Amino acid sequence: MTGLTGAYMPGTSPLHRLPAGVKLGLLALACAALVAVRTPLTVGVAGVVVAALYVLSGVGARAAWAQIRPVRWFVLVLLAVQLLITDASTAVSLTARIVLAVALAGLVTLTTRMTELMAALERGLAPLRRVGIDPARVSLLMSLAIRSVPVVAGIAGRVRDAQRARGQERSIRAFAVPLVVGVLRYADTLGEALQARGLDD
Repeated sequence: MTGLTGAYMPGTSPLHRLPAGVKLGLLALACAALVAVRTPLTVGVAGVVVAALYVLSGVGARAAWAQIRPVRWFVLVLLAVQLLITDASTAVSLTARIVLAVALAGLVTLTTRMTELMAALERGLAPLRRVGIDPARVSLLMSLAIRSVPVVAGIAGRVRDAQRARGQERSIRAFAVPLVVGVLRYADTLGEALQARGLDD
């Protein structure tokens, strides 16, 4: 299981039964509400709500952690930077809100088939046809972005394991170079697949 994969986990929970469009709309509202959450108490309440939603979905603790795992290093760096420029309460609040937003987005992908998400996005973006934008291509791009997150995270994990095996855990170059090469190879493979389907223009 990898985070934000869009890898649907079958289930019969109320979250699974909600239409994809409704879930996307609620996700947008929830993320907007998180912007207004400031105090440690309200952040804690929001965290309890998100945890309750995961319990309600029945996807399990491993799936929940998998949604956060790919961004854990970014979150730690962000927290460290925030601690340097603001007080601890504000730094923790900001970082926690980002984690909660990622967790909510991950929950949507876990309880919704990617085809349903793409169809809902196409319907929502339909008005953009008037300005020459193809909603189908935009929804495809967004789905590819979602699927690429765990792929890159997986590449990074394999590179890190190889570093440990060679005793080069502290070498930035030994991590960055293979990671970039792996990501470029993935991009080439993805580009070839899109080209084969006539979606390269």
